[in-house]
Amino acid sequence: MTTQLLSTELTNLIQESKRKHNDLRQAAEKSLDELKGIRAANEAQLAAELSQKVNFVNPFVIACGTRNAKFTGIAIVCLSRLILVTALPRSKLSPVLEALREATSAGLDVQLKILQALPTLLQNYSKEIQGDLLVTALNICFILQTTKNGIVNNTSAATLQQLVMTVFEKVAVEDKTAPDGNFVGDAPTGDGDVQLRAASMDAYRIFRDICLMTENQRPEYLRFTGLPQTFGLELIESVLSQHALIFTKAQHPEQAHILRTRVMPFVVKTLSAKPNFATSVRLVRILYTLLRKHLDILPSEGGEALDTLTQLLDQDAAAWKRALCMEVFRGIFSEPPLLRRIFALYDSKEGEKDILKNLTATFVKVSTEKPAVIGLGHQSTIPVANPYANLGGSSDQAMLEASGVTGIIGGSVNEGHNTGISSQWSTVRVACIDHLDKTEPPAIPESYIYALTLSCITSLSEGLAKFILPLTVPPDSRARKRSAKQPETGRESPSLIEDDNGAPKTALERTATMGSSIERSGSFKKNPVPLNPLAVKDHPLHAEVQVCAAIIDECWPAILATCSTFLYAALDSEYYHSLVRAFQKFAHVAGLLHLTTPRDAFLTTLGKAAVPPNVFSACLNTGPSKSVVASPAAETPSSILSNARGLLSVDNLVTPVGAAGERQRQASMDANAIPQTLNTRNLLCLRALLNLGIALGPTLSSSWSIVLETLQQADFVLFTTGKQPGRTPIAGKGPDPRAENEAASLLSNFNTEIRAVETAASRLFESTVDFPNASFVEVVDAICSLLEQQTEPASEPSSRPQSSATLTPPIQGLRTPSGQHRRLLSTSSTAPTGPNQEDQFALAKIGEVAVINIERLLNYPPDVSGWTRITTELISTLGSVSAATQIRSRAADILVHLVLDAAKVVATLNDETRSRVQLRLLEALRDSLLPLQMEDRAASVTTHSTDIDIHKIILEGLKSLLDDCGDALLSGWEITFEVIGSIFIQRRFGNEGGQPMILTTRSSKLIRSAFSSLQLICSDFLGSLPKSCFLILVDTLYKFCSQDDDLNIALTTVTFFWVLSDFLSGRSKLLPITDSLVDDPNGVSLVEKASNAEDASSDAALWMLLLLRLTTVTTDERLDLRNSAIQTLLRIFDAYGDRLGPEAWSVCIKSVIFKLLSSMERELEDVVNPEVDEKIRHDWYDTAVVVLNGISSLLANYLDVLTVHPTFNSYWQQLLGHFASLLDFQVLETSTATFKALTQMLSHSQNGTKQNFNKTTIDLAWDLWSRGVPVSRSGNTGKVTDNQNCLLAYVAALRDVYRLIQVDLTVDRIRQMLTLLREVMQVATPGSYVADIDHVTPLQGQVLEVIKMIRTDVPGAPSALISQTSEFISLAFLEGSDVSNQRNSQKRTYVAMSKASMSILQSLLVNHAADVNIYSDGAFLTALTALSKPVVLKYRFPIITKTEQPWKLSTTSALAILEATLPQLHKLEISRTNLQDIWEMIVTIANGIISADCDASPDRVNIAEDQDFDISSFVKLRELIIPSLGAEVVADKTRKVFAENLFRMSIIHAPAPDEYSLIYGSPAGELVGLSNMFKPRRGRTIDPSPAKREKMCYVCLDELFALVSSYTEASTPQITVQPPTPAFPPPGGPSSASHMSLEAPHALHVRLARTAAPYLILRAALTLRAYIADQPLRGRMPQPLGQRRELARLLQQLVDLQSEPEAIPDTPNVDSDARKHLLRLYPLLVSAAQVAGKSADEGVLELLGKALEVVGLELGVGGLRI
Repeated sequence: MTTQLLSTELTNLIQESKRKHNDLRQAAEKSLDELKGIRAANEAQLAAELSQKVNFVNPFVIACGTRNAKFTGIAIVCLSRLILVTALPRSKLSPVLEALREATSAGLDVQLKILQALPTLLQNYSKEIQGDLLVTALNICFILQTTKNGIVNNTSAATLQQLVMTVFEKVAVEDKTAPDGNFVGDAPTGDGDVQLRAASMDAYRIFRDICLMTENQRPEYLRFTGLPQTFGLELIESVLSQHALIFTKAQHPEQAHILRTRVMPFVVKTLSAKPNFATSVRLVRILYTLLRKHLDILPSEGGEALDTLTQLLDQDAAAWKRALCMEVFRGIFSEPPLLRRIFALYDSKEGEKDILKNLTATFVKVSTEKPAVIGLGHQSTIPVANPYANLGGSSDQAMLEASGVTGIIGGSVNEGHNTGISSQWSTVRVACIDHLDKTEPPAIPESYIYALTLSCITSLSEGLAKFILPLTVPPDSRARKRSAKQPETGRESPSLIEDDNGAPKTALERTATMGSSIERSGSFKKNPVPLNPLAVKDHPLHAEVQVCAAIIDECWPAILATCSTFLYAALDSEYYHSLVRAFQKFAHVAGLLHLTTPRDAFLTTLGKAAVPPNVFSACLNTGPSKSVVASPAAETPSSILSNARGLLSVDNLVTPVGAAGERQRQASMDANAIPQTLNTRNLLCLRALLNLGIALGPTLSSSWSIVLETLQQADFVLFTTGKQPGRTPIAGKGPDPRAENEAASLLSNFNTEIRAVETAASRLFESTVDFPNASFVEVVDAICSLLEQQTEPASEPSSRPQSSATLTPPIQGLRTPSGQHRRLLSTSSTAPTGPNQEDQFALAKIGEVAVINIERLLNYPPDVSGWTRITTELISTLGSVSAATQIRSRAADILVHLVLDAAKVVATLNDETRSRVQLRLLEALRDSLLPLQMEDRAASVTTHSTDIDIHKIILEGLKSLLDDCGDALLSGWEITFEVIGSIFIQRRFGNEGGQPMILTTRSSKLIRSAFSSLQLICSDFLGSLPKSCFLILVDTLYKFCSQDDDLNIALTTVTFFWVLSDFLSGRSKLLPITDSLVDDPNGVSLVEKASNAEDASSDAALWMLLLLRLTTVTTDERLDLRNSAIQTLLRIFDAYGDRLGPEAWSVCIKSVIFKLLSSMERELEDVVNPEVDEKIRHDWYDTAVVVLNGISSLLANYLDVLTVHPTFNSYWQQLLGHFASLLDFQVLETSTATFKALTQMLSHSQNGTKQNFNKTTIDLAWDLWSRGVPVSRSGNTGKVTDNQNCLLAYVAALRDVYRLIQVDLTVDRIRQMLTLLREVMQVATPGSYVADIDHVTPLQGQVLEVIKMIRTDVPGAPSALISQTSEFISLAFLEGSDVSNQRNSQKRTYVAMSKASMSILQSLLVNHAADVNIYSDGAFLTALTALSKPVVLKYRFPIITKTEQPWKLSTTSALAILEATLPQLHKLEISRTNLQDIWEMIVTIANGIISADCDASPDRVNIAEDQDFDISSFVKLRELIIPSLGAEVVADKTRKVFAENLFRMSIIHAPAPDEYSLIYGSPAGELVGLSNMFKPRRGRTIDPSPAKREKMCYVCLDELFALVSSYTEASTPQITVQPPTPAFPPPGGPSSASHMSLEAPHALHVRLARTAAPYLILRAALTLRAYIADQPLRGRMPQPLGQRRELARLLQQLVDLQSEPEAIPDTPNVDSDARKHLLRLYPLLVSAAQVAGKSADEGVLELLGKALEVVGLELGVGGLRI
């Protein structure tokens, strides 16, 4: 490519030079020929061969000399190519450079190509180009720089700078590679001349000439003048910055000499002469470079320069010049080593200027010079942009932005200003020091200087932290962290980290966010105390550490003042976070270096920023009434700070003036009107303070009070304001959407910051787990001191002093641990929640730090670990009379939780340690109660109430302790019972000394809490108790039973007597109880034996003592308690009776059982008095019931053992004597229990033969039962009492008594039983059983069961039983007003009992039908009478049962009884009167069967079904009584009643009113039908409906025909009965009866026929009369179907009937035997035939014809037809 280019350009050059430049053409032709002769394979070979051809470049040199633009252009292109490929011959470098110099006058392109070729030339021929050749090359650049073309000018400047850099690069190479020697010259230094090699000499000359030309002096080496000063300064800066090593004294002292003698003096001098902006920028850049890289060789000059820069910060200097200075300082502060070097060179040396100290003092002045600009106020605010302000852009842009504001008409752009420091307007896009292209200064924001000041402060803190923190890590910790690849940042440096939305976030907060909770460390040495680098004197960096410490020690007042000023200025979030970080790191480093004064000063200021005093004061004063705050004492600064008072006093530094100050004051006043609370920035400061506490924890010592008090006050403010987010105020009233948005963002982040603060606070206290014991105790002391400072006077003024008229931020002093804290005095008139909340906080932190360090507290002695300090403080607080109720309760809660947590932890330790620690824990609980139990304690109502609440908390804590760790408790059980028993107190009521001590409780509220622990012990931990505690336990149980405050607890305590008894009994199989064990009535011997663990009878004595204690409880006035005690006492006997022998039982019955009964009798005698309250009386009745039930069960269960003892009969007699005494009280409850007890004991007597259970024992039981039916004494008062249960027990007792006496049963005893049972039924009240219709009541059922059970083989017993049972049947069907009233009042129907009695009665009569006594003494008649009542009533009985109706059951029973007894009437000797009465009752039953009042029947009755049942029953009864009813012994009226009822019940259709007398007779009762039956009646057209029991009517009609029919017909009954019933005995059968001799059946039948015949004729006449009277009115309308069917059936039966000849009297003049009935009806038959004929009723006419034909035959007229 190069060959082609050169060939082409040479060819062009030849062609262009043919005419005028022959020499040029010839040289070109030669060169072209040489080029063509070269056969190079690549560029390198070509360059090598060309460099050997010396004349090859001649045409190009000649071309440049022609000054022809075309020739020059071609030559420059070719020379550039040759230079590039290093093809120039070394000997031709000088001509080539001259050619290039001559070509500088050519055009733009040529000039640029020359400048492009020069750097390559120096690079490729660096060895050759030196000395004059180098000067020539530089001169070419200088020449081109003078051109007016800007491109060439700038390019030449850059090329010159590059060439100069190349010269110095050659020096660096020469220093590394050139051997010693080869010196080419000398150069002066401060110590004399030095020899220099070629490159060094060139560099020395060039740099010196550049400095000379920059100073406008003539150069000595370069052949050029007029170098622009700005460009010369740029060259100097470039050399100094890029080749700093060359200017060191060790390398090139000649260059260092130039810096000292020329550069530095020139820079300082020029800066002081007020140069223009462009020069100043370059001078400052050089100065900054010298300070950064050459300060060591310029110590004095550097100090002077720094002092000059500091002075330039004066307020009167131009803004851009001050900005340049601050930018230099920003750079210096951003390099911590440089800053330390400056301090070491000047401030730390005597006689030198305090550069850094003065500079930081200047920062204080700068920060306070324009308070209006930075928005200085009482608190940090958000900066506000002025809509008219120029934001650093062009004026046009500013005008545009200003014109866009709504409502703006016109005005100056610079009318206002921005308020505050914000990244929006307090920064510049390009720093002033970087404006090398500008000649005029740019617009500098007014707040730019302050932003740079903040940046310096931040950089200073960062530098100190980064250097010191890694040095504080102990060696072992550092190794561990390095192995885990963690940065060495010291003890968990709490560096703030920015999250995505700009909110600051600490590393600790990040950790908390990653996990739901931070686990507590179990090691005390995980993060040991950070090292103090000052103490490690053998460290290689110890000197640097000392410098850092000196910087802090000397500069901290100024730094603190500056930071404090900005802390209350208007800063945006970015600057504010940076400032807080600076605060944090300054304090952190000071703390790590153990510089307590600056550390505490920064902590104090940060604490004030976190909780402003005015906010805290406002919250303290919040309440219903304003308190008078005590005038605060003036704060006394510490001696270290006293000299800095003027420097730190914001009164002197911060004074808003003019209109800006007035506006600021007004804004502050407006802000004060807002409710005082914390805002997000306050919380940020608080979080920074907490993080410092985490990082410096073990080193803070007494300074913990600063952190903790601030946290306490913040907690109080947040509590007072309800965590209401405070809005960060805006530094102005002008509209600024950006400021509003930032305020809103801070407000929205309030809750997030709250959580971050909470996390940091939690982590702060969790970090104490790693502290040494001494440091931990200091933390505890600091927390406890928060409780002890409530009465100290306030030391912090709530507002600025009245003497100061200016506005000052609240940083008027520093709080140190040794000084007074800034808590304001709060009196009782303030809001009650104020001090309480502060103390609540302190208590909470005591508890928190104790729980976190629980292992420390347990593993070390109490005095060393802090246990004593913590518990003493808590006990003192909970027992303080002056403390608020909430505080005392909280202290108790914390103590309890601490003990519980400790108990859980100690469970894993060895037994010895566990026992010791458990005792310590229980002693803490006991000691906490001691202040509450002092006799001289204040007795106000509030104090007493609080004492009770605290006492309850301690008791609840004990319960929780036992609940969690009771099974692992090795010691302290006596203390446990002491705490439980602390609720009881012995008191004497009355002033007399003889008054007994009475056990009372401190408060009823404590009972349940104390009892919970006792309950837990008795339930789960009896096996863990030592023997010495059992007596205490029994005594404690008795106390809880005796207390009157809580009945439920007393009841539950009774059950623990059972539990303890069970436990004691389980330890021994036998309980050796003898008379000697309980000889002493006072129980002293029992106590002694029970307390002697070595005594073999100790368990038995303790058990007996337990029973005696429990027996005492059985006389308690409370019903439930004494009943429970009784039941438990008896239950204990019952459960462990197997272990008691006869003698032991004898002792127990004597000592306990009979004593219990006697006490009940005495109590019942006492409550009989009418003055006693009714409820109390009944309560004692209930207790007696409990006693009886328990004793009966107990004695019954162990009757076998009791009967073995010889004294059993004596005990039995005494027992029944007690029972009789209880019955004499006439109390239903006790009577019930008495008979139940008797029943229970007697029921157990049947199991085997009892040794001493004889006839005497049984007779005693019978005598007790037969004393009479138990009644209630209250029965005479008119009140109805429920005696069902009592009577049930009474009857039930009879069952067991009867079982024992039935062997010797007599009829007298049976009668007495039945009498008493009847009395039982009479006196029984309804009770809870109201409906006894379908089911008997329990009492009724028991009575009937007893009746079934009684023996009937005793003479006279059946009659007695039958009579009584009959009476029971009749109870449901009694008539009369007295009975009705009794039934209504008692709500008794006796229906179910009556039905049940029917079955019993049937069984009795059937089984004893042959017993003549039941007939002779009227029992049988009584039975029939009782059975007849429900049959006769039938539907008129109002009660309907769900099962079989009483009348049906009665009918069935009566038929069964008659079937068994009627045959016996002929066999037994029965009086005529009795027989007549019996037959009369039988007819009554028969009439009841066939009759029924259907109009009175309920809707649920099925009449048709009942009719069928009655027909069946009647047929069965007819078979039993017909023809026996016709016997001579039966009264005629009885048969007449039977026939008359058949007649009346056979009427199917209702008769006409005129016929009632025919049917029912005259009023006198005589039947008048036969005499009037032929009289015609008036007809009617109505159709009467048939009877509801029509079938029964036909049955009765058929029975009338059957009774009247001749005997031969009657012998073959027309009605078939299934199954057949027994008939009357045949004539001639055996009979012993004297009154009912056997008669012929015919005679019996004749009597019946004679009785029934008139009724049959009358019955037929009624039907015929109705037809005769009614049918003519119907005309030819047919007769109603029912009447027609009746008429047809009647006529047919009349025709078919062969009547008994003797039944109907003969008709005069007519001889007839079997048809007399037709003759009697003949007139009616004729009349009916006439009517039938007229109405053409052929069916009736035919039947009538048959009847008349029969009549005709009887009259002797045969074959008569109609």
